Amino acid sequence: MTFDVYDTTLRDGAQQEGMNLTVADKLAIAPLLDELGVGFIEGGWPGAIPKDTEFFRRARTELILKNAVLAAFGSTRKAGVAVADDPQVRALLDSEAAVLTLVAKSDVRHVERALKTSRAEGLAMITDTVRFLVAEGRRVILDAEHFFDGYRFDPVFATDAARAAFDAGAEVVTLCDTNGGMLPDRVTDVVGALRAALGEGPRLGMHAHNDTGCAVANSLAAVDAGASHVQGCVNGYGERTGNADLVAIVANLELKLGMDLLADGGLRESTRIAHAIAEITNIAPFQRQPYVGASAFAHKGGLHAAAIKVDPDLYQHIDPKAVGNDMRMLVSDMAGRAAVELKGRELGFDLTGQAELLTRVTNRVKESEAGGYTYDAADASFELLLREELTGERPAYFEVESWRTIVETQPGQGQGRGALASAEATVKLRAGGERFVSTGEGNGPVNALDQALRLALTRIYPEIDRFELTDFKVRILDTEQGTDSTTRVLVVTTDGERTWSTVGVGPNIIEASWEALLDAHVFGLLHAGVEPR
Repeated sequence: MTFDVYDTTLRDGAQQEGMNLTVADKLAIAPLLDELGVGFIEGGWPGAIPKDTEFFRRARTELILKNAVLAAFGSTRKAGVAVADDPQVRALLDSEAAVLTLVAKSDVRHVERALKTSRAEGLAMITDTVRFLVAEGRRVILDAEHFFDGYRFDPVFATDAARAAFDAGAEVVTLCDTNGGMLPDRVTDVVGALRAALGEGPRLGMHAHNDTGCAVANSLAAVDAGASHVQGCVNGYGERTGNADLVAIVANLELKLGMDLLADGGLRESTRIAHAIAEITNIAPFQRQPYVGASAFAHKGGLHAAAIKVDPDLYQHIDPKAVGNDMRMLVSDMAGRAAVELKGRELGFDLTGQAELLTRVTNRVKESEAGGYTYDAADASFELLLREELTGERPAYFEVESWRTIVETQPGQGQGRGALASAEATVKLRAGGERFVSTGEGNGPVNALDQALRLALTRIYPEIDRFELTDFKVRILDTEQGTDSTTRVLVVTTDGERTWSTVGVGPNIIEASWEALLDAHVFGLLHAGVEPR
């Protein structure tokens, strides 16, 4: 049976609030989608959006696709306009895309109220446009907009719209839950009824939005009822609550139902590709995203860890490697010795048979987390703690004598409420047999401290020049204490090749940040293979 995986990340996904893809972004994402192994990549709406017109122009010479076919999206002819004279239809042909996807009204209410035309003209718009484009040698897919809502209101017109597209030569009619309001059983009923009305020959597709949280489930229900074409977006991008997450749909169909859909075993690369696309869109990956999220196979509870130590399959629904992901053990106050042992193994330490050490580490973690620390989001700080328990000390790259920060405010010289603030920090430390006193300036006390610490350490450890702080999170732990509350800071650092997270806790944001910064530099030097000097 022919089955299509159709990606619309570059068109429907790009309608997500806060996403603004350039032509260069689209040209960078398309090869990743092709590498994933999808059958169709919908590139955009040429003629309606200048940026998309430019994308198709450049794609002719700059895109070499191995697995996917590029599709251009557009609408049927306008009411009362001859199809050959419609500029939007002409723009589809000018895109030179081999596949053209037409959106058409399949809800009679939209035909009569939005398009302000008759039922007969609404059907003729579909017939004329599909027939014209097929005669021009193009493959045509019809997206039946608002199909499910339209079918529930007037099943005769919705069915006639699908039949008109097939009769004119469309190879697939995709049923769109445009408002995202359907539930799986309703999808099953409608797709089943349409399949019975049209017979077994015509191919139906599914395009689901996630407004009920059921987009993936609705897509699977459509397939179960006879659809052989699914549309979606990587990472569930899209307006409002998003489109169906295409990776989750395919993973369920391949791993749960035994279907073989993506070319070249692309599912095993899905985590890497989903994260690479997230980098280009500049939208942080959702940690708890099914299959490809960083937390998809993360285990925190002690009971889980004890069972996973015996057999990982006991608490995992699939092997994470099937989607290119990894199992992660989270060390927290819920952890037992098994969790610590597995986490140590993940970090490269064999703790088998070291019961006393495991007890010490477990107790220390529980005590630290009672004081406000968290290690499930700070692997680097946990590794330093583990090394300290193993060897009795942490790597001694430097010794801090003292540090201080000063914040100076000059009223009337800034914006907002009229005050200009600057921060200065001084750090005194010993490294490489020398004593350094370094002063740094920044836009706040933590930034100034980071600058001063770097200035001091790079004289002995130039490797630190590669370290960059990429994220900084602050949490007030005991809010009832007001300004005297305990503060936790999580810092994310990268050297361009790997990323690590560290944690600090203190009576204020500055002291907590200082601790997290120290851990970040020690861990970075350690994993750069640098020996203390």
